Amino acid sequence: MAEEKNNNTKRKFFGNRNNKPKENTNSVNTKSVNNAKKNENTSILTRSHAVEPAKQNDKLDAIMKDPIRSKFTNNKNTQTKTETKKQEPVKQVQNKPATQKVAPKKEQPQKTQATKTTNTKAVSQSKVIQKVAPAQMKAVVENKSDRTRNPAQLRRERLKIIPLGGLEEVGKNITVFEYGNDIIVVDCGVSFPEEDMLGVDLVTPDITYLEKNQSKIKGLFITHGHEDHIGSIPYFLKQINVPVYASRLTLGIIKTKLEEHKLVRSTKMIEVKAGETVTAGCFKVEFIQSTHSIADSMAFAIHTPVGIIVHTGDFKVDYTPIDGKVMDFARLAELGKQGVLALMSDSTNSEREGFTMSEKTVGKVFAKIFNGCQKRIIVATFASNVHRVQQIINCAFDTNRKVAIAGRSMQNVMSVAKDLGYLDIPQGVLIDVDDIDDYPPNRLVVITTGSQGESMAGLSRMAQGSHKKVAVGKDDLVIISAQPIPGNEKMVSDVIDDLIKIGAEVIYHSIADIHVSGHACKEEQKLMLCLTKPKYFIPVHGEFKHLKAHAETAKAVGINEDNIVFLHNGAVLEMDNGYCKITGNVPAGEVLVDGLGVGDVGNIVLKDRQRLAEEGIIIVVMVMDKKTGKIVTTPDIISRGFVYVRESEEMMGEIQKVVEKELEKFNQNDSKDWSLIKNNVKESLHDYLFQKTKRNPMLIPIITEI
Repeated sequence: MAEEKNNNTKRKFFGNRNNKPKENTNSVNTKSVNNAKKNENTSILTRSHAVEPAKQNDKLDAIMKDPIRSKFTNNKNTQTKTETKKQEPVKQVQNKPATQKVAPKKEQPQKTQATKTTNTKAVSQSKVIQKVAPAQMKAVVENKSDRTRNPAQLRRERLKIIPLGGLEEVGKNITVFEYGNDIIVVDCGVSFPEEDMLGVDLVTPDITYLEKNQSKIKGLFITHGHEDHIGSIPYFLKQINVPVYASRLTLGIIKTKLEEHKLVRSTKMIEVKAGETVTAGCFKVEFIQSTHSIADSMAFAIHTPVGIIVHTGDFKVDYTPIDGKVMDFARLAELGKQGVLALMSDSTNSEREGFTMSEKTVGKVFAKIFNGCQKRIIVATFASNVHRVQQIINCAFDTNRKVAIAGRSMQNVMSVAKDLGYLDIPQGVLIDVDDIDDYPPNRLVVITTGSQGESMAGLSRMAQGSHKKVAVGKDDLVIISAQPIPGNEKMVSDVIDDLIKIGAEVIYHSIADIHVSGHACKEEQKLMLCLTKPKYFIPVHGEFKHLKAHAETAKAVGINEDNIVFLHNGAVLEMDNGYCKITGNVPAGEVLVDGLGVGDVGNIVLKDRQRLAEEGIIIVVMVMDKKTGKIVTTPDIISRGFVYVRESEEMMGEIQKVVEKELEKFNQNDSKDWSLIKNNVKESLHDYLFQKTKRNPMLIPIITEI
């Protein structure tokens, strides 16, 4: 009966293959057979990719005919080894030999519940694997390992769009596109310091997030050569050295910046023409011809694994550009037919109705002014506006005037543009600024920088009378061929006032049409939306009021309100064809540049500077005997920016008495605690000065030992 029962048990698990009778195995009980089955099945799980399925059944029969092997498969050592194998990745045990020697040990009469469970799982896994072809075994193993991963790792990859600057502000444009282990960065600009940023030269974006992920960055892609898109590149490359992709003129302007920072040799710069595509990791960045207030402007079609993102950069629709390179409307329309997942579009002029005028209209106004003028003409414009400079040179040539360049940035850009063929300067027109006194006023044109009222730019120094080469007076006509960037209105107004005070005639945008914007108005924005037909719309480049107005324009042409996304600097937007949501934030602040210092000026320093500017400073110098620890001389009081000392001698004497009274207390108490002395002097002086003047100057006590 025992033998029959044993045979029946074997038939239950293995069947009677090929009608072959089984050997009598009286010495092996049912549990031993199960253990043998478990052990061999586990071995198949780890190497079955190398065994043909047709031979697996014969292998099992051979194993079951070996009573010695079956007898010793029910020991603890085998159980532990089997469970360990099951937990280890298959890749680590693929190369083990098919047969393994098992040392005979004393048979265990009992099995734990854990062993029975393992047996059942092993049998089940064996049945599954026996049905899978060897070529598919690798995929099966990978799927099994996937089931053990963290659920967050199984989440479908989505494109991340992370603006680090340029939103809810004008300038400092930089945007990150990330998918999996690949990142590309579009633009890297600066912004002008605000009025309360005393002593600050430039404001650059915080790239902490990119520094932490710099191994993923495949390249820096630049739309055009304006400062708010390229100004931070030298500071970026000092931290993260990646290839820079841009058009010819844009690279030329970038190169001049890198030369100043001695980064040309260490930087890989790749010129890309309109119509060409750059592959960077999983991204394909297509350069599309655009039009703006600088030559060689580009829009990008960023082909990602989840869809096409169109980034317009700064743009306007100019059907008659100076260089004849019209925006590639056909390619934008083709992309619209293919399907654009998202459009990121310039919002600067989104509050203005109609169209932006062509750059050629400015040349016509210049011609009228030049023809009727007998004064020396000084024109201030953006250094990078090569098309504007070309028209000024054309008008000077037509009126028999010589042209001088004042301003380092203007000289740099004109030199690059001339060398690369973007400026056509007739022979003999250009003269050195040192030679302007050799020509009468009606034969001269001076082109300079400072159209935004920058304190160190050429026009500002001329207005203040501090320019070394050009002195402005009543024989000068000054043309400010630009419109103030939001936030710069007061500085520009001050420069205009200063010029008028010294007798110059000034023409600016409110008086004549001597400037046209480089940004699209509402009708041009509608055209871009209708050409690209995006599923999602992301207004960029502007203050929030500009982004909001652009969103209203998008709704007017049929973009679903739910598909319009407002981002802020540092927001992480995750998206694919059916998903679009802000999922988090990354650091996206400001890094201030002051002289050669980058990031060493923060809020605390700015507050100190502001307090010094508003309240002034008082320094109290005290001399202490090193041996006795007593103050031995009358304290000296130094005032800067608080009161004019010669007219406030009485107050300065009272301040001295307050300090002396406080020092007497310490001399009487034999105190040598410097910090306590300083704090008490500061408190006493603060109370006295506030009561006397209602002002709160910065107080700095200094103790010197002798």
